[in-house]
This record gives sequence, C-alpha cells and structure tokens, in this order.
Amino acid sequence: MNDDLLKGLNAEQCRAVSHDDSPLLIIAGAGTGKTTTLVHRVACLIERGTDPGRILLLTFTRRAAAEMLGRVETVLRGLGAVSTKNGQVFGHHVWGGTFHATAARLLRMYGPSIGLNEGFTIQDRSDSADLLDVVRSDLELARTDRRFPKKGTCLEIYSQCVNTGRPLEQVLGADYPWCEQFADPLKRLFRGYTEHKAAANVLDYDDLLLFWQAALSEPDVATRIQGRFDCLLVDEYQDTNRLQSEIVRLLRPDGTGVTVVGDDAQSIYGWRGATVRNILDFPKQFPGTTLVKLEQNYRSTQPILAASNAVIAQAAERYRKDLWTEKAGGAKPLLVTCKDDSDQAHYVVQRVLEQRECGIDLRRQAVLFRSSHHGIVLEAELAHHNIPFVKYGGLKFIEAAHVKDLLAILRQAENPLDIVSGTRMLKLLPGIGPKRAQQLMHELLEARGDFQCWLRANVPADSAAYWPKLIRLLSELGQMSDKQLPAQVNLARTFYAPLLEETYDQASARLQDLVQLELLASRFSSRSGMLSDLTLDPPSSTQDLAGDPLLDEDFLILSTIHSAKGLEWDAVYVIHAADGNIPSDLATKNQQELDEELRLFYVALTRAKRSLTVCVPLAYYFAARAAASIVTLSEPASFLVRCRVTLIVRQPKPMRTTITSKPRANLRSPRTFGGRSQRCGPSQQGCRVRGSCGADRLQGVPHGARPVVRGRDCRAYE
Repeated sequence: MNDDLLKGLNAEQCRAVSHDDSPLLIIAGAGTGKTTTLVHRVACLIERGTDPGRILLLTFTRRAAAEMLGRVETVLRGLGAVSTKNGQVFGHHVWGGTFHATAARLLRMYGPSIGLNEGFTIQDRSDSADLLDVVRSDLELARTDRRFPKKGTCLEIYSQCVNTGRPLEQVLGADYPWCEQFADPLKRLFRGYTEHKAAANVLDYDDLLLFWQAALSEPDVATRIQGRFDCLLVDEYQDTNRLQSEIVRLLRPDGTGVTVVGDDAQSIYGWRGATVRNILDFPKQFPGTTLVKLEQNYRSTQPILAASNAVIAQAAERYRKDLWTEKAGGAKPLLVTCKDDSDQAHYVVQRVLEQRECGIDLRRQAVLFRSSHHGIVLEAELAHHNIPFVKYGGLKFIEAAHVKDLLAILRQAENPLDIVSGTRMLKLLPGIGPKRAQQLMHELLEARGDFQCWLRANVPADSAAYWPKLIRLLSELGQMSDKQLPAQVNLARTFYAPLLEETYDQASARLQDLVQLELLASRFSSRSGMLSDLTLDPPSSTQDLAGDPLLDEDFLILSTIHSAKGLEWDAVYVIHAADGNIPSDLATKNQQELDEELRLFYVALTRAKRSLTVCVPLAYYFAARAAASIVTLSEPASFLVRCRVTLIVRQPKPMRTTITSKPRANLRSPRTFGGRSQRCGPSQQGCRVRGSCGADRLQGVPHGARPVVRGRDCRAYE
C-alpha cells in the first residue's frame, strides 16, 4: 500500500483504513474524522486493486455520497491513480448513493426477475398517504361511530411494520394503543393499499427496501446482485432500520468486504424505525468483526468534550469511548437559567450579538431546540432586533403544495396509471372534486392509460376551457424526448400558472419556485430520473437549488436537533433544556426512549466548536380561559445533573420590563401517576413540574405581557 495514503491520519484512522477484507466496525465519535476515514478506506481498496465498479457505498443522503466520492477522487489523483482510458479518476465508477436510490437502480435492473415492472414510478410519503386515504374511503372505514385513524397515522403504522419487521398487533400495542381495536380493518386497508400500488405500477419508499430484500431472498437473483460487488461500505450505520440491516446481511452473508461506520451515541431516529441494536449487535451478526474506535476529536474544545462525555456516560448500553482533543484552552460551557422563555429569547439575542462583535459571524452560530415550535418566541425576538435567520426542520421544497401540483402533472405523463398523481392533477381544475376525479381516473385505467379517452368525458363547465389543453399537454409530454426535459417542465408550468394564481396566495413567489424547478430539470438526463431523484433526495428549499449564498449574506441558524445532526458551528445555543422538553415528555415510555433522548441531547452538545450555551427557562406562561395566565414551573433537564461540574452556571442580566396589570396567576401543580409527572396544560410546551422553586412568589400577567418575578429570583442552583 502507498504510504502517502495514510499521511495526515491518526493511528486509529490508519488502522481502519488499512484493514483487510474481514468485517470491520468503525465507531466514530462526533467530530473524529469519520468521513475522512471512510474516504481513505475506499481509496485504499481501489489502490489495492479492487475494481471501483465492484464497490458499493451506501449513505443516507445523495449529497453525502457525492461528497465522499469527490474526495476519493481527490485522494487518488494525489496518488496518481488515474484511469488510463479516459483520464478519469477511479472514484467516478464507484457505486454510491442512498439505500433507497440504490434499491431503485437495482430494481430497474433485476425487478422483472421477481415480477416487478421495470417502468415503476416512485411516490413520496405525502402521495402514499393520499393513496391510503383513497383506499380508506373505498372500504368505507371512516364510516364508523369510532375514531378510525387518519391517513397520516395509517401510513406511519404501515411504515413501522415494514421497516421494523414487527407484526401489526405488536406495533399497535407498543406505539398506537388507541388503534388496537382497528387491527382487522387496518389489515384490510393495507391489503387494499398494496393492491392499488400494484395495479398502478407504483412503489413507495418502504417498497423500495422491501422489494430489494425480496430480490435478495431469491437465490438466483441474489447470486447475480451479490456478484456485482466485492466490497460493501455503509455510512451512519446507527441510523439503519431492521430491513436495511437485513439487506446488508443478504448482500454479504459471510461479512467479507463489509465495512460499517457509525456512532451508537448518535442514534436518534428511532421514531422512524431506526434501531441502535443494529450497530450494537453488528459483531454478533458478523462473527470475527474487528472494532476500531475513533476518539480523537478535531471539532470541539476539551471543556465542551468533557461536558458531552459526562452526558453520554449516562447511557444504559453503549460502546464506551471518551472524546479528546489536542486543542489547547477553551472556556467551559455555560448553563444559563432564565426566568421564562421570553427572558431566554432576550438572552440568546444578546449573546448572539456579542459573539458577532467578537468576530463570529451569524452563520457560524446556531440555536438548537428539541421541537420546531420551541423557536417561536425566539423568532419574534430576532425579528424585533432585525437579525436575519434561516430555520431548518420544516417542510421540504417538494412538499410545498404548488411544487407537488406541478410534479403531479409530470408524474401523470410518465405513468398514466398513477392514481394519486392523476387525482391531484384533476382536482386542480375548477369544478372537479375528489369523486369526479376518481371517476375520470377509473376511465383512464380502463383505457390502459390512453388520454384520448378523456375527450369523450363530461366535465364541469368551469373546467371546460382547461380540459382540451390538459389532454393535449399530457399527450405532448408523453411524446417528448428526455433531452427536452426543461421544455417539458416549461409546458407544464405554463399550463399550471393560471390555476396556481386562482388557488394560492403569494402567487408570484410560488411561480418563482417553479422557475427554479425548470432550471433544475437541466441537471437530469430523463424525466423518470428527475422524478425519482426529487422523491428520494428532495431539496430542502429553493436555496438548495440556487447554489451557494452570496459572500455578503449572513444569517443566524435555527434548527431542530434532528436536523442539525452532522453539522457544526463555532457557537451553539441549546434552548429549552428543561425537563419535559429535553427529554420530551412524549418520549419517556421506556428506557429505550429515554436513552434516545439522552443521545439527542449529546448530539446537540457536540455540534459546538468553540462556545456552548445551554439555556433553561424556569417558568412557562400560557393563555388560560380565565383572564390570568397559567404559570408552570420547570427544572433543568435531568441529563444535566451529572455533568454540572463541567458547566458554568449563570443567570442572564435582568431585563427592564413594564407591567401595567398583574392579576394573580393560577399556579397549577402537576398530577403524578406512578412517579411520573403529567403535562400541565393543553398549550404548555412540554414542561413538567417536579418541585417548587419560589413558586409562591411568582405572579401572573395578562396574556401577551412580559412576566415578572416578585421576591427572590427563581433559580435552579444557588
């Protein structure tokens, strides 16, 4: 092996990179150079002589795969490893992508061998929920005197069954107890849902993995797929679900050539089917596994790492590791107790501006929170101080209604049997409702997708002007070449524009989104490829389509902790670190959920490079039916107790507040069952009260006014 390949790597990274073909598990702590290690591992395999086309690299985002392969090319180019045929670096030929994208690619190649039409289309989760709603209505499951679950809940239940491999009854009992009485109707619903997808030649997200597993379960097909690859590398293995773990096992049954990288301490997606058991049990699944732990951190200062280590040490089960760094110095993280969420917002704004004056730009600072609504008060405070910000954790670009409308037209042209896309498209026309749209789609199915059958259809007078244009548009799109993809989007956009203006507000801004979509189309070689890629790896916003921001743009980052995973900032503020918010009182049913909340908090702390601040509001105010506000008290997250010695406890400077009216608050105490506190009100933000903290001195204020504290301050420590 070329020694230059290992330059700049530490001892454990070198050990992982130069490992042989036996199963390898790399436990990579936060900020320990995981991507660098994986990139050099791929480069090492190629440098040893492995055909790049026989290497499969699985990631959780297409962007991560593209970045890694680009870095592999850079490393190989530095070593002089360039193809003699066309001057391209070997990294170009590595199979790299997400689990779902790779599944789609392989199923188009091998799907016919298991009875799957290779021309299938892929529907996103929103479309899947809509199709479930159609089936739910056809089966008249909503016509009952009991509260039958709605489409979103039905899809979540279905997805949990597929991805976790648990029987329906077990999923309902553990996660949806109020739906247990509907077990038999849900089975009928899922059976009808599967039949509708098969008839329309449509696959959903879960089907991609399910059919990939099915293909690998057929000996003849499995032999052909396994024969394509000599090496399998999986990134973020802690985020895999049971089905993905089974696919890894079926791809390489004996573990030869398997490398998985991850961190059990950052497994935070249990709510969508991921399980930390996959990475914890990997050595059992593949006997003879070599374990390499990366503990040298290149991101944070030692005081930040000390606090993070103290938090994760509370986990019930983990791979033990203690992050450390060679960086000298660094201040201890701050634990700031605030009177309430308004005081917290004021303090964060104050600190953000102070850090900016010290040379840390806004975009190098981030405010993290457990749930998206926790940022609402802060957003108002930022707007008041004219501080620009970008918030992550909301809808993705293609989940916006107007974007989905345009994509529905393109999907219908691609697959005329797509009931969900066709129904959505038809309902755009004035006068056509759900029932008439379903009738028209039934006529199209009987005509085997020939749009000319609609020329004989009777449509409402309101849509008569649009009807022939729609039929002509769909027929024209079906005949156009893939090379004309931007022109196809332009035709669909031109037809849809007047309908958009009639349906939505802020039409000009929405139309600009569709212009961005038209520009995006030029990046794809085919319509089916564009629709698949946008479904499997959608851009979060039009910013993702527009490229890098201008050099003079500066904005603060607001993000849920889940959306912040994998990112880093110089200064990080974790807000609402009060028990009931972190950990969330909705995720404390068992030890597994508490452990995941602990890991989530750990992820938040390890995003910080130079400065870390954790804020704890000690009181929450919310509107009640009476004139007075309701006050609920909170205490710092239980995860902070054992790591207090690693933090500096501080209170913000008092704010100047004018209160004109001070009616006495209704101090509501929690009700406790089995030692566990309940939430204290319908609008309360997840706080739990587990003790008094000067409660008798708190006074309520009218809804919308700033709260005050009479007597001594309410404090967590002092």
